[in-house]
Amino acid sequence: MAKGKTTYDCGLDAAVDVVGGKWKPLILWALHANGTTRFGELRRQIVRVSEKVLIQQLRELEADGIVHREVYPEVPPRVEYSLTPLGEALNTALVPLGVWGDRFMTEILAIKEARREEAA
Repeated sequence: MAKGKTTYDCGLDAAVDVVGGKWKPLILWALHANGTTRFGELRRQIVRVSEKVLIQQLRELEADGIVHREVYPEVPPRVEYSLTPLGEALNTALVPLGVWGDRFMTEILAIKEARREEAA
């Protein structure tokens, strides 16, 4: 839950609080597609995210009960991430959003490009 947030106005408010941000949906998608994943693997799969931001987003998802973090007592330590049942349910809810994005990606990109050209 976001800092200072104690109530929600609706279910969408709660969901956006948990999954809000550029990288969290991509983290969820990667963990769903690949199952239990080591940090380095996850970092390679989400190529544009910085290590610092990935760590921060994973910690937030873990705190919200969406991601499970398993640390193995080895040298060097091995850390693996997986979705909790709550995380799996959230990922399932994101599927229609991904379908919408696939369907309209070309239009979205064209609109953004036109806005960039107007601003230049």
